[in-house]
Amino acid sequence: MQKKGKFIVFEGIDGSGKSTQIKMLGEAFKKRGIAFCETLEPTFGIAGEVLHDILSGKKTADPKVTAALFAADRLDHLTNPKNGVCKTLDEGTCVICDRYYFSSYAYQSVEVPKEWVVSANSLAAEILRPDCTIFIDVEPRVAMERISQNRENIEIYESLERLTAVRCAYMEAFSSMKDVENVKIFNGNKMPEEIALEIEEFVFGELL
Repeated sequence: MQKKGKFIVFEGIDGSGKSTQIKMLGEAFKKRGIAFCETLEPTFGIAGEVLHDILSGKKTADPKVTAALFAADRLDHLTNPKNGVCKTLDEGTCVICDRYYFSSYAYQSVEVPKEWVVSANSLAAEILRPDCTIFIDVEPRVAMERISQNRENIEIYESLERLTAVRCAYMEAFSSMKDVENVKIFNGNKMPEEIALEIEEFVFGELL
């Protein structure tokens, strides 16, 4: 029987260096010849396309609508019969995902009641919990400096006040769900290569 792939999720506030670490972990998978794929949320599916427009400011929506769209996009991401996460894992391929439901807990709960956000994502959690959530922790002020240096366009959540609130929401969610979630926090203030080595040692030494 084919071994099921591992589901590894990366989380962090905007500007945490998360995307860089995903790319570097992917290279480590390639070196070892382990089947994997990279994916992200929001996706570019039916609901995901709308979310990208909202995040970029091209469209506007009430925060409750945005939160609901994230939950819908997440379910499609998991269950899509063509290239869904569940199908990919069942085929024995590891999946590295850029954001999952902890992003909703952190970002949407700033404006929408946390209980509602958790409930809206409960079906996704029942379907699939990550084998590990890797959180790249960086100070919001550092993150904003990185964003201003590296981005031409700032998304709606990218302000110092908002990122500070989001980081606090992440930590509260990790604490409240410590009994059911496997979360590993890495210091994102270190050099990217140093962080990547720590993540690589964890993933291939403890997770796989």
